[in-house]
Amino acid sequence: MENNLILQVGVKILLQNQKNKYLLLRRSLEKYPEIQGRWDIVGGRINTGQTLMENLQREITEETELKLVGTPKLIAAQDILRKTGHHVIRLTYLGQAEGDIKLDTSENDQYQWYTRQELEALDDIDVYFKELIDNQTIWV
Repeated sequence: MENNLILQVGVKILLQNQKNKYLLLRRSLEKYPEIQGRWDIVGGRINTGQTLMENLQREITEETELKLVGTPKLIAAQDILRKTGHHVIRLTYLGQAEGDIKLDTSENDQYQWYTRQELEALDDIDVYFKELIDNQTIWV
């Protein structure tokens, strides 16, 4: 067992709007070259001293300025072991959002709302989110 791994916890959320479409963001190639411009859901690493919900709302606000409506549902916990010496625990939620998107272009360069069928057909998305789609975990 490796004791020199760095443990990180991240929160992600698949946001759904009132039209039953789901939000994806395309990660900036400049900031995230390793992701290669793939589409992903809102989220990031947690800040200590904040609850999971506070971290989730912070990420939503930072990346989109949307407002979280109601209480999101935890739909997955993933164990991600990276070759870079990081062990990431990724908690993924499903939640409702409202408002107008104001994209933080330093992190993401595009956004798009997709239907469930469109999401299921996408290939150019984050591999860990794709795993949740492919095994139907995301659709609870």
